[in-house]
Amino acid sequence: MSTPAPGLTSGAVARSLGVAPTTLRSWDRRYGIGPVSRENGRHRRWTPDDVAVVREMCRLTASGVPPAEAARAARQSASALASAEGRAPAPGRPAPGSAGPVEDTPSGGDVLRERRGLGRAAVRLDSRALDSLLESAIARHGLVTAWEEVVAPALHAAGRSWETSGDRYVEVEHLLSWHVSTALRRMAPRGPGGPLPAATPHVLLACVPNEQHTLPLEALAAGLAELGLPARMFGAAVPPEALDRAVRRTGPAAVVLWAQARSTANHPLARHVAATSWGVRGARSRTTVLLAGPGWAGQTPGPGMLRPGGLREALAALRGLCGPAPAPDEGSCAAE
Repeated sequence: MSTPAPGLTSGAVARSLGVAPTTLRSWDRRYGIGPVSRENGRHRRWTPDDVAVVREMCRLTASGVPPAEAARAARQSASALASAEGRAPAPGRPAPGSAGPVEDTPSGGDVLRERRGLGRAAVRLDSRALDSLLESAIARHGLVTAWEEVVAPALHAAGRSWETSGDRYVEVEHLLSWHVSTALRRMAPRGPGGPLPAATPHVLLACVPNEQHTLPLEALAAGLAELGLPARMFGAAVPPEALDRAVRRTGPAAVVLWAQARSTANHPLARHVAATSWGVRGARSRTTVLLAGPGWAGQTPGPGMLRPGGLREALAALRGLCGPAPAPDEGSCAAE
């Protein structure tokens, strides 16, 4: 009897899919998307079925589906395929309709009601209700969970309705986006303003040229504010020359480049920013570039670059890059 192949390591899977190993660990821990077996009880080994599930997870998140929703769909797809082929679902992996892994997120019923409430308020063009619902969701679940489980899915649904209805609901999406942006900006830190002290580790946030989607960056800016990490937000469609000047003038610890679509993801620009250095000769510094958004999917990050899997992981990476900050409460703003 032949010995089964040991399977792939997490590093090999991460390289083949173009994602960070930390993303795989986070998806395994939070959503149950990971290898079923471990060699000698310690080393994670990925079977072809495990890789198929995480590949589907990558595809869904790259198309804009929130991570928790993508994880459920990926597991169900794998179980359905196994059933169609006459195989039992992989051990430890829930079949369609069964309970999934325990997550530190609100219950499905609560989330669904809050999403539907936002959607109904947006369709009614009810600004007051939108403000109240957004404030309640953030206060109840914390920024990260509210964004991943309530706000982002509601925005995704609004955009899908607009795309499939012949532009009938464009005003709904615009109103919802405006109020989400307003709620996020309310989380900006209160206190004395003014320039950052010299050499203060900070984050520069920018959309790549031709990219107009800023809400995910605004959510990240709000999360950084909760962590007490200073950030400079440059917003939509930042020209390459302006971004280059800003990096050289301010010397950020990290630069986050957002790309919603592959058509806007600017890989030469990302490589240029990661290679930019400043400071006196012999003590020059460089920044770390975070490739954020589904537009960067399918590409392996180059030297000096990271590709976080979502808001939670981006905050964790930036907290590590910018030095110590107060650890957030897991239920309010934990760092994927």
